[in-house]
Amino acid sequence: MLVILGFATIATFLYLIMSKRVVPVAALILVPLVFGLLAGGGLGLAGDIAKSIEDVAPTAALLFFAITFFGIMIDVGLFDPLIRAILRVAQNDPVKIVVGTALLAAIVSLDGDGSTTFIIVTSAFLPIYLRLGISPVVLTCVTATANGTLNTVPWGGSTARAAAALKVSPIDIFVPMIPAIAAGLVATLVFAYLLGRNERSRLGEVELREGVLRRTPAMAAATASTGSGSDGSTPSESTEESALISSDGHINRPNARPKLRWLNLALTLAVMMLLVEGAIEPAVIFFVGVAIALVLNFPRVAEQAGQLQAHASSVVNVVGMVFAATVLTGVLSGSGMVEAMADWLVGVVPDSFGAHFPLITGLLSIPMTFFTSNDAFYFGMLPVLNETASHFGVTPVEMARASLVGQPLHQSSPIVASFLLLVGLAKVELGDHHRKTIWRAAIVGLIMLAVGGLTLAFPI
Repeated sequence: MLVILGFATIATFLYLIMSKRVVPVAALILVPLVFGLLAGGGLGLAGDIAKSIEDVAPTAALLFFAITFFGIMIDVGLFDPLIRAILRVAQNDPVKIVVGTALLAAIVSLDGDGSTTFIIVTSAFLPIYLRLGISPVVLTCVTATANGTLNTVPWGGSTARAAAALKVSPIDIFVPMIPAIAAGLVATLVFAYLLGRNERSRLGEVELREGVLRRTPAMAAATASTGSGSDGSTPSESTEESALISSDGHINRPNARPKLRWLNLALTLAVMMLLVEGAIEPAVIFFVGVAIALVLNFPRVAEQAGQLQAHASSVVNVVGMVFAATVLTGVLSGSGMVEAMADWLVGVVPDSFGAHFPLITGLLSIPMTFFTSNDAFYFGMLPVLNETASHFGVTPVEMARASLVGQPLHQSSPIVASFLLLVGLAKVELGDHHRKTIWRAAIVGLIMLAVGGLTLAFPI
């Protein structure tokens, strides 16, 4: 009975969030409570949930302040010189422009927010793409893939969910995966280089060297599918008018602090070094980092409050989801449903497959996080896979690491709201994007899986 109730809990949760009947936070709370009561949990469920809250509180604190810290660093313009350098080096060469797009997407993705990344990248590069006739589909392809690869930082959505679901530290998940993530970024840059070469050949090198602004037939063909704005303006006009970064590299940053750039850089490097070193709790590092960043860059109380409010929506979305997930994980564990489902799976999985559960999990994560949401995979499927793997000596943190490799493809999923923002800003059709992106992003994920196994982040 517990097996049936357990799978029914997960299936109901998946159905509700995939059909968008309710938001994930509500589904994470209500669905397990209903099935937990049917399993005879009673008032004892409250204690199970409280215990789960205690387990994830450090993770929630880390995410709260990490998102705020990197949001502040972007607002004060810490990364602006690098952004301008990328734009300056790119010039009129499609290869440099597309590789620069991938690099900028990777840099801005450090704040863990896909929407911010997509707004900044499209505002910086889309006018250049349209001016030279480079296909905007190339922009969405490399941007989504690079962002998905960096969605694996400790404060990113996927790592946060894996840590909350399996009650492990995001830093413990992330640090051994650095070689795999680096390999994923390299693979993304290689694809960006090849896509840029294709665009250079298609457009013709003579026109690009001259930097012509006239619309050739090739340019018209490249931009025709992007449509026009709702006000009747062309994509380039509507984009440039609202751009955060103009086509000449000027960055509109009201809260920029150029005189404090070196101090902000030193602070950021110190935070990253302490995180990797591991002697201090990650949450404490970001507590102090955010406090110093606020006081250093915004001496007035009103400005400090404004910065906290500016990043509140990102914080609430992620941290609220993590705390809501404690209901699902607490009820499934406390009621015995996870253990019952795992025992059932152990009975049907051949012993020879047991040691390969991280590999199985990584392979599953690539299609599953594309067709379902991160919430569905990390809170619905991963705990069951982890409990089963534990019978074969695989640790939760190893399972969490392997589960991240699907993220390069996940960020091109049509159920990801920030991805829809990306294709909307670039005026790109979903079908065009997916034809160019799916197989490339899947290869990036497989490379991350292979490198993760070879570097012993998890057994394969």
